[in-house]
Amino acid sequence: MKFRLLLLPILFILSFQGIAQKKQLTLEDAIINRYGDLAPDRLEQLQWLANDHVCSYVKDNQLYKNYTYGLEKKLFKLDDLNKLLGDSLKSFPYMTWVKNNALSFYYKGDNITINDKARKILARVPVPKKGSNFDYCKENGTYAFTKENNLWLSKGKDEIAITQDEDKNHVYGQSVSRNEFGISGGTFWSPKGNFLAFYKKDESKVSNYPLVDYMGRVAEHTPIKYPMAGMPSEHVEVGIYSMITEKTMYLQKQGEPEDYMTNLTWSLDEKYLFVQELNRAQNHMKLNQYDAITGRFIKTVLEEKHPTYVEPQHPLFFLPNEPNEFFMFSNWDGYARIMHYNTDGKFIRQLTKGDWEVTRFVGYDAGEELLYVEGTKDSPLERHLYKINVRNGDITKITHGSGVHYTTISPDNKYFIDHYQSTDIPNVTTVISNGGKKLRTLNISNDNAADYQFGENKIIELPCKDGKNTLYARIILPPNFDATKKYPVILYVYGGPHSQLITRSWKNSARWWQYYMAQKGYIAFTLDNRGTPNRGRDFETVIHRQLGVHEMEDQMTGIEYLKSLPYVDAERIGVHGWSFGGFMTTNLILTHPDTFKVGVAGGPVIDWSMYEVMYGERYMDTPQENPEGYENSNLLNKVQNLEGRLLIIHGVQDPTVVMQHSMKFLRKCVKEGKQVDFFAYPTHPHNVRGKDRVHLMEKVSRYFEDNL
Repeated sequence: MKFRLLLLPILFILSFQGIAQKKQLTLEDAIINRYGDLAPDRLEQLQWLANDHVCSYVKDNQLYKNYTYGLEKKLFKLDDLNKLLGDSLKSFPYMTWVKNNALSFYYKGDNITINDKARKILARVPVPKKGSNFDYCKENGTYAFTKENNLWLSKGKDEIAITQDEDKNHVYGQSVSRNEFGISGGTFWSPKGNFLAFYKKDESKVSNYPLVDYMGRVAEHTPIKYPMAGMPSEHVEVGIYSMITEKTMYLQKQGEPEDYMTNLTWSLDEKYLFVQELNRAQNHMKLNQYDAITGRFIKTVLEEKHPTYVEPQHPLFFLPNEPNEFFMFSNWDGYARIMHYNTDGKFIRQLTKGDWEVTRFVGYDAGEELLYVEGTKDSPLERHLYKINVRNGDITKITHGSGVHYTTISPDNKYFIDHYQSTDIPNVTTVISNGGKKLRTLNISNDNAADYQFGENKIIELPCKDGKNTLYARIILPPNFDATKKYPVILYVYGGPHSQLITRSWKNSARWWQYYMAQKGYIAFTLDNRGTPNRGRDFETVIHRQLGVHEMEDQMTGIEYLKSLPYVDAERIGVHGWSFGGFMTTNLILTHPDTFKVGVAGGPVIDWSMYEVMYGERYMDTPQENPEGYENSNLLNKVQNLEGRLLIIHGVQDPTVVMQHSMKFLRKCVKEGKQVDFFAYPTHPHNVRGKDRVHLMEKVSRYFEDNL
């Protein structure tokens, strides 16, 4: 009995020591190792084969095939690939499956194709030595690429200049419209590789904006083209080069020169090119059809208008069994939907309904007439895969488990690789059928951060002041939380369009820097305000012409909640954010100086009239059309309210939120006699990446530790 009594306190001490011995996050852990050694284990290069419902992956320097019915088969080892190449690679190059179960990858300046046993090189295509924006067409074995402002083709050793324009204001084959509207490239191969569509942008009327590189013996002027809201913008055209005739023609663009040409989509027979054309005011979209041979405008298939803005983000999807019919994203009724039309503009059916959004098109099974999408039907905080019967509209959820699912469909449209994570699950990868049956578990990720000390992380719901919506927020408590104590708070904010910071993914999608600061005794808080996505058009577009108003109102709802908690020190609340979050940070500390003691604003927008056309005019219209909105959102008009400590950080080479924002703010602070702190990162653009990010976050952390 005595022995048992003695054992209990010993076990208690050992248990307590086990908790106490949990590791502390360092800044390097939170910023760099979070994506390295501490990241969940995942299968490398997991993908479907090109012509089968079989997936492959790399594990322990071995390439595997995995069949949906459960058989795992070894293909070849890294040693086998090295033997074939006569090399000593330390890891597999990134490989993709192409036709006839062959593998393609980049190696020493060539695109190599080998058989699936790494015993034979099937093809070796040289990659152009000089150039950028490479776009390889598997159907014809040709690279499209750019040199300076012109567009080129390369097949084998031959290089052909498609354009030879000496005017540097004319740019070919590169992304346009500053990557808005889902645009991420400037070249578009046709389905069979017979044509190449490409962008041409004329920046002749766009202002040159001065950036300076200070790192040389003499500082170098490196100007960029930067179209500010209300000022002249670029003119975009679409060209088509024929691989058969080796000639180029341009589409007979409709509308005005500054209209946007977005989401280019080829018809499956390569006869037509469809373009979603948007006026500069961004409130009227026309889906136009063009003849791919002549460039002749054929007709406007359909139109969409809205008093706020229309924002096309996705190309069309043509049905392989009905080539004159297509699926299209639309939010005409208030939520992101999939609509079914034909090329005569006839509306066939609306495939999704209800108060939820389709976030991603996954695939279509033409034989079964089943459409697969991911969306928010179960919750705005989750993503699930849904099966939609095109004939009767029935919707079935395929994925299971509360959280976030990301799926890829097999080539035969029958199976899915499902990457699943939730608040407490880093990642589980399975193969599932289109009926939702789990066929095989490919990987269960280890929590490589399990030995580290994390504070409690929970999602809360708050009523929005509009009386209609619910606001979602995340609160992280210090690891050794004591409800009888008072804790300072750091609000991390973004709050702008296209950003959702709160989901039921691993650790509720928290930034690990927030855990790091919680470890130092701060409560970390984040809230998704109105204006953020995936909650319907009204929730997102309420910010139109008045950026900062409703966003701040919702953030202050979160602050009111925090102040109601007995363990929150209401006298010690700080705020930090970057870009739109920098705008929000500065706005909050200037508008509510009695609430926020400390702020750190990175790359902040100070005056929206100095921001670029494509993004700025979507949400604010032009300064000429909306002078009151621009005036009310101009933070230079609030500098006199500054009372707390504010640190402004800006990248010297920032091409997105140009340094002029911070310079004008600093100048206004001097005029108003307000003290403000400032730090610039030479050589860095809009954000600070790589190892220098540790330096950045140490500066941010110290600023709160010293002042909050």
